[in-house]
Amino acid sequence: MTTRRSARLSAIRETISESAGQTESRASSTASRKRKAVEEDRDSKSDEAPSTPTRRRRKNASGPPATPKLETPAFTSQLNGATPLQKPRAKAVDRLADPNRTNAPLFSPETSRIVASKPLDAVSPSKLRDANPTTTANILEEACAHLIKVDQRMKPLIDRHHCRIFSPEGLAEQVDPFEALASGIISQQVSGAAAKAIKARFVALFEDGLSEAAAAGGGGGGGGGGDASAGRRRFPQPSQVAATSIEKLRTAGLSQRKAEYLVGLAEKFASGELSAHLLADAPYEEVLEKLIAVRGLGKWSVEMFACFGLKRMDVFSLGDLGVQRGMAAFVGRDVAKLKGKGGKWKYMSEKEMEEISDRFRPYRSVFMWYMWRVEETDVSTME
Repeated sequence: MTTRRSARLSAIRETISESAGQTESRASSTASRKRKAVEEDRDSKSDEAPSTPTRRRRKNASGPPATPKLETPAFTSQLNGATPLQKPRAKAVDRLADPNRTNAPLFSPETSRIVASKPLDAVSPSKLRDANPTTTANILEEACAHLIKVDQRMKPLIDRHHCRIFSPEGLAEQVDPFEALASGIISQQVSGAAAKAIKARFVALFEDGLSEAAAAGGGGGGGGGGDASAGRRRFPQPSQVAATSIEKLRTAGLSQRKAEYLVGLAEKFASGELSAHLLADAPYEEVLEKLIAVRGLGKWSVEMFACFGLKRMDVFSLGDLGVQRGMAAFVGRDVAKLKGKGGKWKYMSEKEMEEISDRFRPYRSVFMWYMWRVEETDVSTME
C-alpha cells in the first residue's frame, strides 16, 4: 500500500513539474513574441528620426527633454564607450577651408582613400585667391569674429566657451560617412550599451572580409588626400553590406526594419549615388536632399551629421528644442515662464528663428553651437 501511494505521489510530482515547465516555456515564448512585436512596432515609427524630441507627460515638468543624441565618428566613442572601431586622434593639418562645403577629411568607404581639401603648403601661391586664405587653422577665428560683428551679445559666450568641433584639431578628425550614418541607424530607439553591442556584432559578421581587405591594403581609387592609416580596423564596406541577406544581418541583433535600412544605405554608397566626394563638394541643399531620401534617416539626424560629422559651417536646425530654448533666452525671454502648447514645447517660432539665424550666415553652425551653450544643453556626446 505504502509503495503504491509513494509511486502515485512521485507520478503526481512529475506531472506537476512537467506542467510547470511547459507553462514557463509558453510564458517565455509569449514574452519573446511580445518583445519582438514591440521592437518591430518601435522601428516602424522610426522611418525618420524626429526633428524634435518626444516628451513624456509628467507632473510638475520643469522643461523640455534634452537635445537628442546622434552617433557620428567624431563622437561615437563618447556615446557608446571605447570600441574596437575607435580611431586614433588625427594631427591637425592646415588645409584650405570653406564655410559652404565639408571641412572634415572624409574616409571613402569603398576605396579607403581620404577626400579632403589640399594642405596649404601644397597649394601654389599663384592659385590662392587672396593673400590670407581661409584655412582650418583660422576658420573658427573668422567665424567668431563674424558672430560678434553681427551681435555684440555673442562675445561673452565666445569668450567663455571654446567651440572645439570647428577648431584645427576638430577639423582634423577623419570621418567615414557610411559608418557614421549606419551607426546612427543602429542606435535609433535603443540605449547606448545596446547600440554598442549590436554594432560590435554587426562588424563581427564581416571580420573575414575585413581581414582580407586589410591584408590587400584596402584597395585603390581616387581621393583628395591619400590612403587611410595603415592597420586601421575597417567598418564593413557598403558593397559587403549590400550583398548580405537581411536574415544574416538580423543575427547581429538588428530588427527587420533596421536591417533593411542598412542595406538601402549601403546600396546607395555602393552604386555611387552617395559618396565621400559628393558629401565633400556638393551644395548643402543637395547633401540634405540626398540623405533625407535614405530610409531610416530624418531631417534632424541629417542636420546633426552635416554639422558634427561633415563639419559644415552653415547648418541650422529649426526643429531642435535645445537651440530653440537657447535662442529664446539669448534674445532676453524668460524661458522658465514659457510653456508648451498642445503638449509640445515651443519657445520661439521657426519663422523668428530663421530671421535671427540668417544674420549669422555663413557661420550658422557655430551660432547654433553657441545657442546650445546659452542654456547649457549637453551636446558633448555629439562632439
